[in-house]
Amino acid sequence: MNAPSTEFAILGAGAIGSILGAHLARAGHSVTMLVRERRAQQIRRDGLQIKGLVEIAAPVRVLTDASELRGAAVLIVAMKTPGTAEALEPLRNCAIDVTFSIQNGMWKNDALAHVFGPQRVLGCLANTSGELLPSGEVLFTRNVNIYLGELPAGSSARAEKIASAIDASGVRTTAVPDVLAREWTKFTGWAALMLMSITTRAKTWRYLQDPDCALVLTRLVREVAALAEAAGVTLIKEDTLLPLQGILSGSEEAAVQAVLQAGRDFQRNAPNHRMSSLQDLEAGRPLEIEGTLSYAVQRARQLQQPVPLLDSLYHLAVAIDRTRSAER
Repeated sequence: MNAPSTEFAILGAGAIGSILGAHLARAGHSVTMLVRERRAQQIRRDGLQIKGLVEIAAPVRVLTDASELRGAAVLIVAMKTPGTAEALEPLRNCAIDVTFSIQNGMWKNDALAHVFGPQRVLGCLANTSGELLPSGEVLFTRNVNIYLGELPAGSSARAEKIASAIDASGVRTTAVPDVLAREWTKFTGWAALMLMSITTRAKTWRYLQDPDCALVLTRLVREVAALAEAAGVTLIKEDTLLPLQGILSGSEEAAVQAVLQAGRDFQRNAPNHRMSSLQDLEAGRPLEIEGTLSYAVQRARQLQQPVPLLDSLYHLAVAIDRTRSAER
């Protein structure tokens, strides 16, 4: 394999892709952003600009034609899920040593394995947040942790090396031996938050502090957790975006109280946090439904696991996306 032309290639320069690219470039790593022309113009003119938790303006290499990339030690997929398969296709013959997706949902690892082979794919999930502003700047709002690991489980030197490099750049990252369980754990909370955000269209802390929303969210989390169990995955009941230990243990009333407390915590620690799905909805971008909610509903059917609330809200999300698109 030829020597890679860049250390880190990042497909997509939305919030998380830009945060990673800016931090890695500032730390001295070679970074190439694979983006669409409009975003490329902003980055060429101003670099990757991050504000909020940190202030960074980092110039990086930009490509709008992914087929021009010769190779990369690490390919990070950070685009929205719609169009992922098409975006990966030009990279099929690229010399990629290892790749991982920081996208939402459980379909992403299969998509990467289809193009690059499963031996080059790591699992990943992020408890990290930001928002791409119309100016091209990114508001960095939460820096909790990114988890990397071998699939379906296990430790490796390559995962440790990549996690160490990203962590040292300033974006908290940890290599873990149980990444698939953690991916399902994150998805269990993400699916509920995504659906609550696009239906209420409120900041995260506001709907988490509403008792009726907290009740629906509790029931949805428990339903998706049961799906994970049916798929043979034991969730890691630790706090991610939501207090899963409190939601999945004890009575429904106690679970609702745990959600309400999470809302108070968000109001105190991240008052401006909004799910990326809500950001997409308000910006007129397609919602991340295919490969995320749709995958879960299809998996439930395969396993004959009942998910009536998830199934209903999935169809509501599709309707919201379709009717919003028709109005544009």
